[in-house]
Amino acid sequence: MTALNRVPSLMVRAGTASAFAIAAVGGSVVVPGVAADAAAATPATKALKVAASKKGSPYRYGATGPRRFDCSGLTLYSFKKAGKKLPRTAAQQYNKTRHIGSGSRKAGDLVFFHSGSSVYHVGIYAGKGKIWHAPKTGDVVRLQKIWTKSVWYGRVK
Repeated sequence: MTALNRVPSLMVRAGTASAFAIAAVGGSVVVPGVAADAAAATPATKALKVAASKKGSPYRYGATGPRRFDCSGLTLYSFKKAGKKLPRTAAQQYNKTRHIGSGSRKAGDLVFFHSGSSVYHVGIYAGKGKIWHAPKTGDVVRLQKIWTKSVWYGRVK
């Protein structure tokens, strides 16, 4: 008898069982695009989750967490929690990443906003054209659509 056959009928709907129901009877669920276990998650994925967990934290210039952040402070904190070391400022972080094109970007990559050759802001790419970032004084850590084409992408080594 399979685990699915032992799932109580209240937890089965239209011939499928919820992940909760399968887990409750000791089964396992495979979800496309999701790591099978926490150890398989990359530092970039972990950093992205850390940044998302800071949603609503107030912006403060020069702050590196855990309760307040500026833009590069959020990326520094998030990657530190994921086991990677980054320098302090957005420009320094850009110089320490592997530069990639927009077609190669993945969730967890860093997004650097620039004016000419000067980097002035950084966030963590969340997918679908959005970033987690600490925008500016008076704002909070949030998910936002990338608002300009003047961005470069970097992958933390």
